[in-house]
Amino acid sequence: MPRVVSEDYVCKVKRPGDFDDFWGDVLAQAAKIPLNVEVLRDPLRSSDEIETYQVFYDSLDHVRVAGWYCLPKNRSGRLPGMLFLPGYQSDPAVPKEWARRGYATLTAAPRGKLRSNSQFNPGYPNLLTHNITDRNTYSYRGFYVDAWRGIDFLLGRFEVDPDRIGVAGSSQGGGLTITTAAMRQEVKAASAGAPYLCGYMDAIELSHTYPYHEINDYLRLHPDSREDVENTLAYFDGISFADKVTCPIIVNIGLQDNVCPPETGYSLFRTIGSRDKTLYPYDGHGHEAGRYKHEAIVVEFFRTHLNP
Repeated sequence: MPRVVSEDYVCKVKRPGDFDDFWGDVLAQAAKIPLNVEVLRDPLRSSDEIETYQVFYDSLDHVRVAGWYCLPKNRSGRLPGMLFLPGYQSDPAVPKEWARRGYATLTAAPRGKLRSNSQFNPGYPNLLTHNITDRNTYSYRGFYVDAWRGIDFLLGRFEVDPDRIGVAGSSQGGGLTITTAAMRQEVKAASAGAPYLCGYMDAIELSHTYPYHEINDYLRLHPDSREDVENTLAYFDGISFADKVTCPIIVNIGLQDNVCPPETGYSLFRTIGSRDKTLYPYDGHGHEAGRYKHEAIVVEFFRTHLNP
């Protein structure tokens, strides 16, 4: 029998009192590190319509982050910029489709991803629990900044209109979309699908699958660390960031999602600070969260707000 999903579910996470100070310090450290951008044209992946580039930039702890960047060849004037962020196990695709729609499009591969793992590679599973009892060395501290610095890359491109930047992703990419839109006010529109990294401690009880069960595995091995784990994750939970999201945003969830429980999606959505927000719950859908039905909505949403 299907599990009954409560739309009124409230996740237990509480934002720490020094949350802003913690992330302010992290961003101050990152700001001291030049982006040091490298952009290399990729003839093999380019075409008569699309210019494709390998890109690299520096992030927190001087970790070198890789990405793909695509531009439409036929363009006039500045383009809206799009940042797409990856799922937990997937590596970023070459974003030709969105370049064809008229966007300057970056897909970033934060530390630990295949093209950015030479300096930091905790492996899978393990990214979710790497140094999970210490907020200052937890894996997602740098991982989040790697994603946020993708906005800096777009802002530094002469062909990108700095007033028309969007961010999108699903699963881990959905969670990263929330934190990026929260921490980078340059983002003018956001689309978060099946948001992971939101309501961690609720999700490990509501779901019965990985990756969240990496945390349960860790707690079985380290039962005395539960309080430290909860304290650390409160600084990284998307719900702790959500009221800082002020741009127009859409969120889609699958009501039969056994990876990112829909209860966490409902709780997250209520916390989002934007006055222009819409939730799309898809009954009969799991972790893909109605993606194929929802794609046309995403395309129209960014067309409306970024006007390619």
